[in-house]
Amino acid sequence: MKHSAMQFKQFAFKTSQVNDDGTFSGYGSVFGNVDSYNEIVAPGAFAESLAAIKASGDPLPALWQHRQDEPIGGYDLLQEDDIGLKVEGWLLTGQVVRATEAHALMKRRVVKGLSIGYYVLADSWDEKSRIRTLTKLDLREISIVTFPANELAQVDAVKSLLAKGQLPTLPQFEDFLREAGYSKTQAALIASKGLKELLSRSESGSNNSDALSALRTFKLPS
Repeated sequence: MKHSAMQFKQFAFKTSQVNDDGTFSGYGSVFGNVDSYNEIVAPGAFAESLAAIKASGDPLPALWQHRQDEPIGGYDLLQEDDIGLKVEGWLLTGQVVRATEAHALMKRRVVKGLSIGYYVLADSWDEKSRIRTLTKLDLREISIVTFPANELAQVDAVKSLLAKGQLPTLPQFEDFLREAGYSKTQAALIASKGLKELLSRSESGSNNSDALSALRTFKLPS
C-alpha cells in the first residue's frame, strides 16, 4: 500500500552513454548514498517492483521531465547490481518529436539527468543519524530531466499526505518548514513539539482528525 506522494531522485549520466541510435544507459538510483533529503536507497528496494514490471511484459516509460503526457521512450533493462539500479533505455527518435529533441540535448550534455519517479512502500528512520532508509519502492517511471527534482517537492509531498488524512514523517515536516522559511532550530522545535505528539497518537490509534485539520491550515511565513 502506498503511503506517500510520488517522489523523485535524479542522477547524471555521461555523454558516452548516449548512442546515435537513441539508446542510452546509466543508473536510476545509487545504493548507500545519502542524498540532499538525508535519504538512502537500500539494496533490494526495487526488487519486487522490477519483478512486477517484468511480469507485465510492458516497458517502463521514459518520460520527459516527469510529464505523464510526454512519454518519449522506454527501458529494456532494469536491474539491481552492486552499485544501484542499472538501466538501459531507448528514445523514439524520428517517431516522437520530443524524443528526437531530447536525444540531441542529451548528446550535447545540455540535458544530463535521469530521475526516477516512485512511491515509498517501506522505510526506516534512524533518530541518531537522522537518515531515512528506503527499503521498498514502487518504481513508476524514469524521466530524462534537465535539473534535479523541484526543490519544493518536499512541500508538495507533505501537502499531499495531509490531503489524504495522513501524517508526514518528522524529517519530512522539518524540511517542509525549512523550505517555508523557518530556521533549522525553529523547524526542529515546531516539529518536535507538535508533530511528534501527533505521530505518537497516530501510532497508538488515537483519532487525530482535529490535528490534521490544524496542519492543513498551517500558515507559512510571508
